[in-house]
Formats: sequence, C-alpha cells, structure tokens
Amino acid sequence: MKVFITGGTGCIGQYVTLAVAERGHEVIVLSRTPDKYAPMLGMGNIKIVKGLMTDYELMKEYVKGCDAVISIALGWGNEPVSMLTNDTLATVNLLEIAEKANVGKFIFTSSTAAMGHNRPDMDETFCNMPLNLYSSTKAAIEAYVLGFSQYFPEAGQEAKKVTMKRNVIRPGYTYATPCFDGGTTQLDSRFRDIAKAVVNNEPIKITKHDGTQFLSAEQIGKAYAALLESDLNEEVFLALAANYVTWERVAEMALEEAPESTSKIELEDKGWDSTPMMYSVSKLKRVFGLEFTGEDEIRKHVKWNLEMAKIQK
Repeated sequence: MKVFITGGTGCIGQYVTLAVAERGHEVIVLSRTPDKYAPMLGMGNIKIVKGLMTDYELMKEYVKGCDAVISIALGWGNEPVSMLTNDTLATVNLLEIAEKANVGKFIFTSSTAAMGHNRPDMDETFCNMPLNLYSSTKAAIEAYVLGFSQYFPEAGQEAKKVTMKRNVIRPGYTYATPCFDGGTTQLDSRFRDIAKAVVNNEPIKITKHDGTQFLSAEQIGKAYAALLESDLNEEVFLALAANYVTWERVAEMALEEAPESTSKIELEDKGWDSTPMMYSVSKLKRVFGLEFTGEDEIRKHVKWNLEMAKIQK
C-alpha cells in the first residue's frame, strides 16, 4: 500500500511510520521539519514532505494515488475558533480530500480525552463527554470520521456513498524513546522531571496513587499497522496498556537504575482512591490479538531519560 501520514515524525507518528514502512508499505509523511528526520529516509520507502495540516493543495497533490491516510498530527489553538480551524477543520478537510482522491482507508488518531470524565470499566461503547477544547476537538473529529458515510456532490443531487473505510484509534498516555538521535519524545515532562531529580539527588515529588495505563509509541505502532491492514470500517479502538502503573513505581524504577542517587520519593496525598479507573483494552486483544503489559518498556524509557538528564547536568 501507499500510505500518507500527517504527524508521522512526532511522538507517536515516528513509530507508526516505521511500523508501516517495515511491513513493506510505501510511506509519504507530512512534517513541519523534515530535515530533522533524515535518518528515516534510509529505509528507502519513506518520503518526507514539508508542510502543515492546513496546506490543503499540497495534501491533495500527495494524497492522490494513495491507498490509505493516517491522520496523527495535532493543530493547536488557544481559543474555540482557532482550535476548530487548526485541528477540526484541517482534519475534516483531509478526510474529504482522501475520499475524493479514492483513498481506500482513513485512520484518525483521537484520544481517551475525548471520552471525558473517568468512569469504571470504560470501553469503546461509552459516550464521549468532552471536558475542554482539546477533548472537544477530538470528539468532534471522531463524529465527522465515523459519520462521513455519504455526501452530496451538488445541491439537489442524489447522495454519494462513501466507500473509504474510516476507523479511529484512541491512545492514552503514550511515551516515546526517540527512534534515532534528535527524534521526538512526549511533551509531558514527568519522566524527565523524575530523571532530573534522581540525577541531581533532589526529592522526587509524586501524587499518591497517580498513574495510568502507559503505552510506548513503539507498541502503539503495532496497533496502527494491524488496523491499516484490516478490512474494518467505522470502528474505534482504545490503545493503552492492559495494566496500570503509578508514577511512584516509575520513580522507584529510576532509583533502581541509579542506586548511587540519594533522592527520596515524597508522596503528596490528595485523597485519590488507590483503586484506579481503568480503560478496557479487550477489543484490541479480541480483534488483533494485541495486548501490551509489563514494565520492561517503561524501564527502557526511564533509562533513556536518566541518560539525557546526566548529559544535561
């Protein structure tokens, strides 16, 4: 397949690009800073194009002839209209461009944030209840992607059926050890903050019972590749690890990897329940046989952050 990916050099995107390319597909990546990702070009079947999500004419040019589109890029905005323009409108434009170019498959990267407040045993059937502009944007795009089953080419004409298969992946907290020097990691700083504290022998301040179902970008890349090569349509998949890991445990791993450190963990008790609210990932396992558990990947990321903290000390 020939696959067009927006955000294919970002935290999640770098590993999605590699996962798709390693399976023999031809990949075109839209990136704001293509020169930074020259190592990806060594695979031969990856092309990186400089552009933004709002460069619609450019995307029309490169989407033409593609078999699939994977939308990962996020266009940010600080207010409702700018968020709508930079992300929702941009992604819906890409959706329409893909259908009119006869692309066969479209995968949109949403977020567990679209679902809103944590509720017990949340799965793909739960109603989205957005809490902020970011989650509202993701939920709105999901609705467009899944609801784009027909359109009217001209006023008064009969509706045209959309043949493009459209699916959604909802990642949770996804971290990334860059796949090459200078690559991208997650924006959230908590792994870095823990590593910095350990290296500098400072207190590690953690909220008691705080944690999540951490998933590495390398792991989630496998989920995208599986969905890409399926014939599914109008499906949503939660993509997280099956187990819950606390930030306290992450800090303990960092101390285990740096036994010379004199840092101590300081827990702030905010009254959070010790029983976590979990997202169900049974659908990912049932459909694709994918289940991500264990702490090995987290430990590798902890080690990388400690190395970076030592360099920057």
